[in-house]
Amino acid sequence: MRSFIVAFVLLGSLNVFAQDLNVKISSRLQAKIQSEGQFGNFLIWVDFNDKGNDLQKYFNNPETVVTQRSLKRRAKVLDKTNLLRYSDLPVNQVYIGQLIRDGFIVKQKSRWFNAVSGYATLDVINRITQYPFVKQLDVVGIYTSKKDDIEFEYSNNVTDKITQPEGIHSLNYGDSYTQLSQINVPAVHDSGYNGAGIMICVLDAGFSNLTHEVFSSMNIAQTYDFGTNSPNLTGHFHGTATLSLIGGFKQGELIGPAYGATYLLARTEVDPGETPQEEDNWIAAIEWADSLGVDVTSTSLGYLEFDPPYSSYTWMDMDGNTARITIAADNAVALGITVVNSAGNNGYNASHNTLNAPADGDSVITIGAVGSSGGITSFSSVGPTSDGRIKPDLMAMGSNDYIATTYGNGYSYGSGTSYSCPLAAGVCALLLQKNPLLTPMEVLDILKSTASRSTNPDNQYGWGIINALTAINSIVVPVELTSFNAEYINGIVELQWITASETNCYGFEIERKEISGNYQTIGFVSGSGSTTNRVTYSFVDNNLSASRYFYRLKQIDFDGSYEYSNEVEVLINSLNGYKLFQNYPNPFNPVTTLHFIIPEEGNVKIALYDILGNQIKTLLDENVVSGSYNLVIDGSDLSSGTYFVKMLSRNNQQVVKISLLK
Repeated sequence: MRSFIVAFVLLGSLNVFAQDLNVKISSRLQAKIQSEGQFGNFLIWVDFNDKGNDLQKYFNNPETVVTQRSLKRRAKVLDKTNLLRYSDLPVNQVYIGQLIRDGFIVKQKSRWFNAVSGYATLDVINRITQYPFVKQLDVVGIYTSKKDDIEFEYSNNVTDKITQPEGIHSLNYGDSYTQLSQINVPAVHDSGYNGAGIMICVLDAGFSNLTHEVFSSMNIAQTYDFGTNSPNLTGHFHGTATLSLIGGFKQGELIGPAYGATYLLARTEVDPGETPQEEDNWIAAIEWADSLGVDVTSTSLGYLEFDPPYSSYTWMDMDGNTARITIAADNAVALGITVVNSAGNNGYNASHNTLNAPADGDSVITIGAVGSSGGITSFSSVGPTSDGRIKPDLMAMGSNDYIATTYGNGYSYGSGTSYSCPLAAGVCALLLQKNPLLTPMEVLDILKSTASRSTNPDNQYGWGIINALTAINSIVVPVELTSFNAEYINGIVELQWITASETNCYGFEIERKEISGNYQTIGFVSGSGSTTNRVTYSFVDNNLSASRYFYRLKQIDFDGSYEYSNEVEVLINSLNGYKLFQNYPNPFNPVTTLHFIIPEEGNVKIALYDILGNQIKTLLDENVVSGSYNLVIDGSDLSSGTYFVKMLSRNNQQVVKISLLK
């Protein structure tokens, strides 16, 4: 009977309601319950406090959680000894089972948020808040998609087309030449780049007519419909159009920038019209794509407010840290995924931004729309974000783009930032094909620094129109090495590398950095000029003052051009005794890693303190054997700010300062 008492108290006072349920119910959910009454069936998030016990099995076998391809991509941005994070671990099935027994209907699961979404009556809500493993209940964000306002104005009477000159390029682009020539993609194709080896996930409203000729040579690895929880996709012309723009291939008709890439297709919208859409489908989809090893995501959907009674986010929430869908997008970037999203079709507003989530993410590459002449379209959304950052980031053509249609082998034209987004995402794939070691933020920096307004960005154009050729020519490709090794022996680090072949090799600069520093040159080894034979080189580093180093090679040719190798890591366990290293990354959001070395067995205590010196939590307090360790800090439950981590071991005390930036 307790649930009925709470229900009636709720109708009279939200304060009593919140207090009675130990404030596990968010204010947004309280308001929704009050507006819809005690007999509603609510779509909610259930956040858990932990993931249960027996978790080491996942860290010991990370490929039970994500693929080897995903781990390889993560190695670009994460500590190579900690490629699987606590937030990657599965949601505890025992907890989910208990919710189901109480009447909760599961819709989606999120490893990253350690949560499930689903449907619950007020009676079910009251029961599940009593469990100690339940942290919070909140409303699943409901949005409306603005895609149908602009993006499907089909017309064949386009007067601003640019005709491809004969004999200039190796491919015949047909009417798609206009949209590709503006961002200089044909010249990149001429150089041999087409996205091969890169995996792209297109998240959209559905995909119709995949038998269209423009998809006949496309490599579609996997598909999943998150609206029906089935590998069989529901059809929709929006996804057909965006997929053709990024990776279609039909000589003389339509060619996408990344026609050689491998594709994952995810349907994340339940209804094709302008109706409420739930954030949990998109979050589930990007976690799925991450687990399969995706390199680039392209989302031509924008989510914002919807009319009552649906709860929603507003322009004020476009701060990069409020909408769950945005937090998930930024988390994907932290795992090495280049996330590209359309800015939205809400046009200009002098008072505030008109962005859609997750385009407000600080790590998301947000794309606005221009016409064929380079002028901004009237519908393209603008910034700044509510916390003052410039958005959009970049621009591509989103007016009268040439697209595939859902009938036969037809083609037509349409407009919207939905169409500028896949063009930009395709260019990201081209950059990664040239250098797969580029991190998402390096991809963004390269595109910004080579775009049309790189020196004078603003909140309508961002850094300007993409220039794929200039961007790809600015990338330094890795040295072609047979091997590159570094080993600590008897107080020195010995480096050895073998080249497969060389052309005009002047020599190698050896560069070194500590985990939180920048690379610095520590030596030079002369090259062998030109040879087709394997050449073995070596270098000794005896100027050691830290316990962890990263090394890379800078191969310089006689004309001054240069290329970089992969980096190698060296741990020096016997140097300097006890050592607590600076966390990485720093600043972080929400997870970072501490590395420390213990030279002899004993008790080690590591604790987290706030800026005033108050201890917040104990991170480690146990007996450990000598060795090198990593400790993951999850700041999901902390506020942005500066904190201190103190390590106590025997008579040794060390402190590092860390910064959480949400």
